[in-house]
Parts: sequence; structure tokens; C-alpha cells
Amino acid sequence: MTKTAVAVRHVYFETLGTFEQVLADAGYDLSYLDAGQDPLTIDAAKPDLLVMLGGPIGVYETDVYPVLLDELALIRARLASGKPLIGICLGAQLIAAALGAKVAATGIKEIGFSPLTLTEQGTKSPLRHLDGVQVLHWHGDAFAIPQGAAHLASTPVCATQAFALGSNVLGLQFHPEADTTHDLEPWLIGHAAELAGAKIDPRVIREDARRHGPALAKAARAMFAEWLTATT
Repeated sequence: MTKTAVAVRHVYFETLGTFEQVLADAGYDLSYLDAGQDPLTIDAAKPDLLVMLGGPIGVYETDVYPVLLDELALIRARLASGKPLIGICLGAQLIAAALGAKVAATGIKEIGFSPLTLTEQGTKSPLRHLDGVQVLHWHGDAFAIPQGAAHLASTPVCATQAFALGSNVLGLQFHPEADTTHDLEPWLIGHAAELAGAKIDPRVIREDARRHGPALAKAARAMFAEWLTATT
């Protein structure tokens, strides 16, 4: 029987990227819900996998972007179901907030490629595939590690890069899913104002993607495939 995966998307180009093939290979039928456009009134326990993707707004901006309240409600219901849930960047921040952890601006834009430092627990998790790999970062906010969750990774700019709550909940501050080899240009165009404001040259990111993208895609797919297997 085909399994179902639902991903909540905030901007059209921040998709599941290289993870889409992993889901297809594992027998998942993937569909997207666009926050602010599609109603988020689905049965939170119905999909076999729920994914919360990234976006350029802050968890704490619920008065400005009330759709975030709907997303938090969806996440809380999903957490109560005990079924697999993964969040990337904003998605991870939303999961952390739903678990009672603080999410706030760091004052620094961490944008570009750099490696993770895995914690001891991280080296025993699916993130071990990313050890020594240059991953893509694109954020200015960060989450605290939720109570009871395992802290998996850090960088010098952001100490809290990943957490896991049991085997079914994973939060990633960075972007392992991004297809930086084939689909980077929409990111550079869509976030042009943010890059300019942070004085980050998109040509540097483009060149780093050329050098590091293939290795990231391979390692990230292995990481995600292992996590998926562990949740079933």
C-alpha cells in the first residue's frame, strides 16, 4: 500500500528537493500544502509523514502572519499522534515552539555552506552521514533544544542546529534537502533582498554549491532514508 507524505510549504522554491526521490523510492505519495493559501485543516494523524518546510518569517510573528497559529496547532496535534514529523529551518523552529522551546533572532545571518559539528548523540543518529559534509545554512533565527529532546549538531554561529525527540520527531535548522546542484537559482533570486541586506555575495554561494552540492545531496539522501526507515 502506498504511504502518504504531506509537506507544508511557505515559499514555492523551498520544497523537499533531493528528499523527494527518497520518498518516492520508499513508496510515499508526496503532496504539498501552501501555507497562507491552502487550508491547514487536515487530520494531523492521517499522513504517514508530515513535513514542515522553511520560510522567511519568524515563529514569533503570529500577529503579523496568523497562519503560523494554524501551523502550530497542526504540529501540536501531530505530536500528540506520535507519528513521524520532520521540520526544516522554520519548520524545525515551529516544532520547537510547539514543544515549549524558545525561538528567537540570533542577530546574525548564517547563510552559505559550512560543516556541522555533531554531538555524541548526533554521531549515533542518521545525521552521522553528514559528518564532514558542507551543508547549506539559511537562517537568522534559532531554536532552543526542547525539553527531553536530544541535541544533535551545532556550528560556531548557531549552537542548536538539530534535535530529535525519540525516533519520530526531527528538527533541522540547516537545509539538507535543498537541491543546490540543480535548483539553487530560485533561492538566490527569491532571497535577493535578504542576501543584499546581509552583504552576502550570491556568486560565492553559487560557486560553493557547485563544489559541495553533489556531496551534500548524496549524504543528505542517505541521512533522510535512514531516518525514514527508523520511523517505520
